[in-house]
Amino acid sequence: MSAATLESRPTLAIRCGNFFFRYRNALFPAVLLALCFGFRPTYLGGSEELDALLDAAGLLLALTGQALRIVTIGHEYIIRGGRNRRVYAEGLVTGGMFAHSRNPLYLGNLLIVLGLFLIHGNPWVWALGVPFFLLAYGTIVAAEEAFLLGKFGGSYEAYRRDVPRWMPRLRGIRASLEETQFNWRRVVLKEYTSTYMWTAGAVLLLVMETFAVHSSQERTAYLAALGACLGLLTIGWATARYLKKSRRLRGGPAV
Repeated sequence: MSAATLESRPTLAIRCGNFFFRYRNALFPAVLLALCFGFRPTYLGGSEELDALLDAAGLLLALTGQALRIVTIGHEYIIRGGRNRRVYAEGLVTGGMFAHSRNPLYLGNLLIVLGLFLIHGNPWVWALGVPFFLLAYGTIVAAEEAFLLGKFGGSYEAYRRDVPRWMPRLRGIRASLEETQFNWRRVVLKEYTSTYMWTAGAVLLLVMETFAVHSSQERTAYLAALGACLGLLTIGWATARYLKKSRRLRGGPAV
């Protein structure tokens, strides 16, 4: 389908993607909160040992998603906020991780969400949450691709043809990342709040899961450790916020 056709007759997927893009900052957290705290966390099959493995797998999956976001933002940042809550781009970003995946940030988001669902363990969360977020991010990507094709034409078409939409092409990643200097200040400024929100949420899910099966007396040390983790995460968030507000992170390369 040509760029002109997409612009004049947007498909249902593109219309849905524009809707999700416009309201995602409020809608996505609301859906996550409703799912994770509206359904009771469970031990899969009633097995505490199996649940511990799923919790570990969920944390690993979410941390993998966060690591992908950090590498992407640190090397080649792309503005995803749009303009007036609409899809927008001033230039076509094709360096860093974007040379290997067209949507590494959205892929990182999906891995984080799926990791939280694994920790939660309730089948209803999986049945409702997974289709919702796959549909939401899939349609957002469709809307962004239509916009980019309309604005950049053949340049974007060549990029879309050469680079996978989701899963990163591993060959040559090291060379691509070495082309740019890693900007840790930008990572902190862009990621400190979202990272705190999902990690604190994961800790709270583990607390809820514990209380769903055990009493506080049975798991005193475990709950104390989770409380300490939450305290450290909060201190880290407050420190990053202070550094941002005091502009101590504004030095170095542009963020």
